[in-house]
Amino acid sequence: MSERRDDGVQQPALILTRPCKAPKAAVLLLHGGRADGLRPPPSWNLPEARMRPIASRIAAATAGHSVLLGRIRYRYRGWNGARADAAYDARRALDELAAAAGGIPVVLVGHSMGGRAALSAASHPSVRAVVGLAPWCPPDEAAGHLGGRTVVLLHGDRDRTTDPGGSAAFVRRARESGARACALTVTGGDHAMLRRPGLWHTLTAGTVAGLLELGPLPGAVDRALDSGAAQAV
Repeated sequence: MSERRDDGVQQPALILTRPCKAPKAAVLLLHGGRADGLRPPPSWNLPEARMRPIASRIAAATAGHSVLLGRIRYRYRGWNGARADAAYDARRALDELAAAAGGIPVVLVGHSMGGRAALSAASHPSVRAVVGLAPWCPPDEAAGHLGGRTVVLLHGDRDRTTDPGGSAAFVRRARESGARACALTVTGGDHAMLRRPGLWHTLTAGTVAGLLELGPLPGAVDRALDSGAAQAV
């Protein structure tokens, strides 16, 4: 269970965007944020807006398959150092989902800070896989908890906000820990996923559907997972 904190009355961390009566699996989205920030995200939040096209493509790719869709509600805009607030909220959301729907398998999809939160929260027993989009992967980020999970990281080679090399190094540590993991380089891709948006959206949705066994994985992802070698797309 998640660590408890005395933060006063908390809103639920789980926001359901497509509930279903008898879900067989779930996909939760985690948008980006900041390194530091103790104010709540604003009502109109650009990092959250960046995930909407991806959410729509995942919804289409999983339609008719009893897959619950949701996203994380952060209490704060920032990661906030050792507090790791975004990861804490991700674990809260996973606990709430497990309480409501049982131990259904979950795929986490996170961008930037949300990618870091998703990778951290993958220690939760419900999580089967993580798709990280331009994730924030510091050099000392733990990966030992990812054994038995699948991790797919996509990172643009023009990203100037988070380090593509950090994703590649994280994948190496994850594979050493027993994860099935790979990193793909989006050629010409930037941090905001505004360059080659169709590729970001299609590859993410196809990867999620493949991880849920609703269809084959995209070829580049399948090859990268098998070989462990970085793939350019």
